Amino acid sequence: MIVTTRRLAAAAALVLAVNPASACVKLQGELQQGGLVWGQVAPGSRVSLDGDSLDVLADGTFIAGFGRNADTAAVLQVEGAATCRQTLSVASREYNIQRVEGVPQQTVTPPPELLARIARERALVNAAKNRRIERPDLLGQALAGFHWPVQGRISGVYGSQRVYNGTPGNPHYGLDVAVPTGTIVRAPAAGIVTLAEPDLFYSGGTIILDHGYRLSSSFLHLSKVRVAVGDEVPAGAIIGEVGATGRATGPHLDWRMSWRSERIDPQFLVPELPMSQP
Repeated sequence: MIVTTRRLAAAAALVLAVNPASACVKLQGELQQGGLVWGQVAPGSRVSLDGDSLDVLADGTFIAGFGRNADTAAVLQVEGAATCRQTLSVASREYNIQRVEGVPQQTVTPPPELLARIARERALVNAAKNRRIERPDLLGQALAGFHWPVQGRISGVYGSQRVYNGTPGNPHYGLDVAVPTGTIVRAPAAGIVTLAEPDLFYSGGTIILDHGYRLSSSFLHLSKVRVAVGDEVPAGAIIGEVGATGRATGPHLDWRMSWRSERIDPQFLVPELPMSQP
């Protein structure tokens, strides 16, 4: 992977933006909608974000994520050997909104006979994401750096949304990479497989990989799932193959990430692709 001078300059600017002189905790990551941040406090400290308790590892590491429409201010509270309170400025983003008219209604709204299946599959996905896997080693490896699961043309970005016949669809929470069917998908970081389904209604072949403390990656529309629930895989391990299963219009990998109930942007966690993608 090539990390460009522009990206290094942006990272330096981010450190200044995230960690002003008065900051009580030094944070790394992207302090904006869709971003993930992490920091370290004295071991044994308690940390909360807007009143919600965060997981604090034995060495004092903690993480927090901000969803697509997160408020632009959040309060970080630390209690323990060094008690402090800090207001975080969360940068807002503009998203690509497309309006599409004349779409057949059955394409927009699933038929009633499929609603039970969709509800059952949604419950499976939620249960997989809500598992508590307290593995500091996995989380530490993930925060050290993610890798692209595939490389190719970026065809869809986080936060975009389509309005069908005047009705807003769900925002797109993933990063789409258009590559041929059968392209190998590799684990972007170490983790434990919590979901491995070959044929979900919306997402087709689907894998969820937990990186510890409810930070997870999801891989959608796969033609082949090459892992099973409970498998522990290292970064770079083969986990599946790209496809166009589920509700997809062509072969691509839809890579999504979640922290707790928040959807975060995977593109913030990987280096730039080696060449500019159209």
